[in-house]
Amino acid sequence: MSDDESREIFREEALDLLAELDSTLFELEASPLDMGLVNQVFRALHTIKGSGAMFGFDDIADFTHALESVFDKVRNGELVITRELISTSFAARDHILGLLNGVDEDGNGSVEKGAQIQATVLLLLSGQPLTCTCPPDAAATAAEAAADFASSAPPEAASDPADLAPASASEPTADPVTYRIRIRPRDPKIDKELSLDLLFHDLRALGECTVTLDESGLPELDALAPQTLYLAWDVELTTTAGLSAIQDLFFFTDIDLDVDISPFEATGAVQSAAAPEPQAGPAIPTASAPPATAPAKAAPAAPPQRETPASKSAKDPGNSLRVAADKLDTLVDLVGELVIVQAQISQVVSERSDPTLTSLAEQLERLSADLRDSTLGIRMLPIGSAFSKFRRLVRDLSSELGKDIELLTRGEETELDKTVLERLADPLVHLLRNSIDHGIDLPEERKTAGKRPQGLILLEAEHSGSEVIIRITDDGKGIDPEVLRQKAVEKGLLAPDTELSDKEALKLIFLPGFSTAAKITSISGRGVGMDVVHQAIDALRGVIEIQSVLGQSTTITIRLPLTLAIIEGLQVQVGDGFFVIPLSLVEECVELHQQDVDPSGRKRIINLRGELVPYICLRRWFEIDGEAPEIQQIVITGVEGRRVGIVVDHVIGEHQTVIKSLGRVYRDVEGISGATIKGDGSLALILDVPRLVRSVVAVNVI
Repeated sequence: MSDDESREIFREEALDLLAELDSTLFELEASPLDMGLVNQVFRALHTIKGSGAMFGFDDIADFTHALESVFDKVRNGELVITRELISTSFAARDHILGLLNGVDEDGNGSVEKGAQIQATVLLLLSGQPLTCTCPPDAAATAAEAAADFASSAPPEAASDPADLAPASASEPTADPVTYRIRIRPRDPKIDKELSLDLLFHDLRALGECTVTLDESGLPELDALAPQTLYLAWDVELTTTAGLSAIQDLFFFTDIDLDVDISPFEATGAVQSAAAPEPQAGPAIPTASAPPATAPAKAAPAAPPQRETPASKSAKDPGNSLRVAADKLDTLVDLVGELVIVQAQISQVVSERSDPTLTSLAEQLERLSADLRDSTLGIRMLPIGSAFSKFRRLVRDLSSELGKDIELLTRGEETELDKTVLERLADPLVHLLRNSIDHGIDLPEERKTAGKRPQGLILLEAEHSGSEVIIRITDDGKGIDPEVLRQKAVEKGLLAPDTELSDKEALKLIFLPGFSTAAKITSISGRGVGMDVVHQAIDALRGVIEIQSVLGQSTTITIRLPLTLAIIEGLQVQVGDGFFVIPLSLVEECVELHQQDVDPSGRKRIINLRGELVPYICLRRWFEIDGEAPEIQQIVITGVEGRRVGIVVDHVIGEHQTVIKSLGRVYRDVEGISGATIKGDGSLALILDVPRLVRSVVAVNVI
């Protein structure tokens, strides 16, 4: 493996660790006494530091070392978790990301920003309170503070920031100390051969080490149970490395052991110190035992009090495989071509009366469908991977605006196609920023309104058939439809005499240039955010809706297809042309007799079981030549909370649709989102029903 490949592997693993670190820090802020979470943070930092030094990222290793020392002190009870510590850790995490990806717009990854954060870390290590946070432009002052603080250390102190902290039993000592280490398997039931050779090798590297096998747990021969380990080990280690160095060996092992570390004091008394909780893994016998190997069974370590999605996904890395995204994209494209060929084969076979070919075609169709579903499933990612990023956004932005806001998430396990998830990130950021800025009011205003001072934003996702529904709900002041009407009239976006229902007025916020902000800030007021959201959701073939109760809450609902690659559609025909309507939007089909059609073309409404439903005539909209049949079909669809019919000549049936992008000439045709290849090799256009309805309404065709 080349150096470049090794560095790229480190970079990918570091990005995963930083994502886990981000989630864990949020959990730790909510549960500051949870040592399991402290250990997770320490483990992530330690791994980034060690791997960074190994692969030549010395700047990352040097920067991470000081923060790792802070959390080592937390583990040893010398520091406590505070909001300032969490904020500094978030800033350090962002800086490490900048060192990996290059300097970002906030200066993360720059020497100045690193010096600023280092100065804060030094204060944390010294135990001094953080009375203020250095502004971004005070990097030089921070660097000077770091230098002053370092120079104030005793002459014999090391230059490493971690060594500026007071000495403790966990740090290296000048005189050797002898420790007694008791090692026992946590679960005696074992089922595979493993060895403790590496662990004892690392212990011997710390100093003079003697290992003694404890056979006292062995029963009589006739009482021996197969696959049960009765042995334990006593280790005497004399070292100057310090207690934390010994604990780290067990902290990062994948062996599930109970370990007690007891330093011998001058009086001969023993002071007990438990080793850190190891990762899940099997109990392993030592190479110094008479049998060098023995069977072992994996037993999970005790989980932290609160698990993050990142920690859940990392429990069994042996069952996962990292694959480049472009390879998955190529696989999906190949499966799409296979689906098209399968449809062509099925059509040819249907024209012949050969039972053998028919049976083979049916098997091919079944296998093709299974392969399609499996391949698309590989591209599915839990939406929680995106949700975790928004918690940081809410935390930082609410602090900037002087608001106290809590973000709750539900349905993190809901899966969505990778491409959809990536393109959904920006719209969700816009929506959350609007909820924080416009929706949630200040604590004083909330108290006056009889609400609790802390605002709440609920971000949730769920599956609904072939769609994913995402909701953002805040308990803020709601949206006043009358204010929206007035603003739209003031900006010339709405005629003064236009009558709108409250539901229609709420949709005004999606108009280009519309904003209710009193002044322009870095957060809002330019009237581009919600317009961008609407366009992005349209591009994803999704639908966005707003519901609001004035003075109480606002809910924004987004409906998205599970994938953009292959969908189930309803194939219809108009004249000689074929169209596909996404099946997720179709509710039912009814007949339209020619005698019920208004000759003037002005009245396009049917009475559907007592409900008046408007319809769009595709022949008229796309100006398709020819006479309509005596009996046409109306496909009833559900669009943005209302029912709209689409009139076609014939309904052919369901069609497994492989979506192909249109060329530049046809890309902006209103009401068309793509094309697909039919079984006979001809093309069918895929209807963008929500956009089609809005376009028709805009020109008053309905």
